[in-house]
Amino acid sequence: MAASRLSPLSVFYRAGETVIRLAWVLVIATVGSRSMGVPTVAGVGVVAAGFVLALLYQFVYWQRYEYELTGDTFDIRSGVFSRRTREIPLGRVQNVDLQRNVVQRALGIAEVRLETAGGSDTEAQLRFVGDEEAGRLRDAISRRKRGTGEGSDEPEPEPDLLFAVTPRELLILGLTSVDLRLLSLASVFLPVVLPSLTDEFADPLLSFAMAAPLGAFGLVLAAAVISGLYSITNYYGFRLSRAGSELRYERGLLQQFAGSIPLEKVQTLAVSENVLARWLGYASLSVETAGYAPGDSSGSQSAVPIAERDRVFALARSIDSFGDPDWQRPPKRARTRYVVRYTALVLVLTGIAYAVDRFTGLSYAWYYVLVGVPLAPVGAHLKWRNLAYAVCEDHVLTRAGFWSRETRVVPYYRVQTVVQSGTVFQRRRDLATVLIDTAGGGGITGNDARAIDIDASAATDLRETVNGRLQDSLTEARAARRRRRLESVISSGGRGSGAGVSPGD
Repeated sequence: MAASRLSPLSVFYRAGETVIRLAWVLVIATVGSRSMGVPTVAGVGVVAAGFVLALLYQFVYWQRYEYELTGDTFDIRSGVFSRRTREIPLGRVQNVDLQRNVVQRALGIAEVRLETAGGSDTEAQLRFVGDEEAGRLRDAISRRKRGTGEGSDEPEPEPDLLFAVTPRELLILGLTSVDLRLLSLASVFLPVVLPSLTDEFADPLLSFAMAAPLGAFGLVLAAAVISGLYSITNYYGFRLSRAGSELRYERGLLQQFAGSIPLEKVQTLAVSENVLARWLGYASLSVETAGYAPGDSSGSQSAVPIAERDRVFALARSIDSFGDPDWQRPPKRARTRYVVRYTALVLVLTGIAYAVDRFTGLSYAWYYVLVGVPLAPVGAHLKWRNLAYAVCEDHVLTRAGFWSRETRVVPYYRVQTVVQSGTVFQRRRDLATVLIDTAGGGGITGNDARAIDIDASAATDLRETVNGRLQDSLTEARAARRRRRLESVISSGGRGSGAGVSPGD
């Protein structure tokens, strides 16, 4: 295909974006001109001049931005002051995502993002092309990756709907999607709210014990409302389909997302259940690729935002079939370790509270902190009960987390490294942790699958088993590639004998 340009409407939209980003400068210029006795029309002129300059820059940007889809690459030539040419191999493309907000939908334009393997950011952004062009690019790249050309007679596979969120599931998603990161707002509101609540009590610790739950409840409620509304608008109209060898999704109310995820690029499946969702019998499913997913640097993309737990696992098996796991829990001495750890933490906090009471002259009932001692065994048991791992024929599974439990499914052929480690405290109890790293994870400090605090000998067996099955899967993959190459040579040029193979083969 010949080189193409972005939509002409992108010039006006991006110019408007520039003006909005610099709105505070324009407001200061307008207000300042009025305060200095300069006519208001001068301030309006500044705003108009800013828009004209942005419009001129974006027009030149549009003229000098060209893209072309070839047989095996996606080429981009761009640059206003310096020219830049990029060739993105289609074999490295993981996801093709389309994004449109309300204004973009009204203008009939969309942003196309290409995510590649191993990238820490979006590899290419087309801002913006027409809606039809965006869909055509997504389908054309998909055909190229399947090995069929733009003019191929092979019809585009009809998407098979796997999942569509219902209003009831959307409501449950809003109720269970409490983002605890929003509790960082406590640093802003608690210094203002707590003094007025604690003035009613003589004992400072007692006043804190009464006021803190009220403040915490208010913050959790606010976080639940905000994160619930965000989840509902973010996953409104969610649909997941399977078209040939790729997954396609669409979602969003204010900001719409649509994209494709090649099944052969999927590294890991993750089933997540927070406490409330688990109590209601619901879970969510995300797929992890080696690329960079929109809004998530870990490369994770939601495949099912919320559904009944059994259905989520059924959908996970339809994406990458794995057997019923035979879960193995850590030994009970790991639970004893957690009891000691949590009890020690409570005692340290008690010592700090006593020191403040003893040496600062601030008298209060410091011993109330000891109420955490009987809670330590409960927390230790809940942590231990939700840790497990399982070895299946073609996959290894891990499970961890109480407040938000996550089950990760890793195919052996996707494993990159297997690391067995043990801290000083783990070695004292003959325990170890096994990290199973994939291209989609973040390594030792990332979110890879982990078998935590298992018996040291079991950890060694698990490491050797995963490594052994990884090598077996790689051997089988190499043999399969050799068979395909041989079949391709025979079918294309091998007439009678190897002498019949053309030089081009």
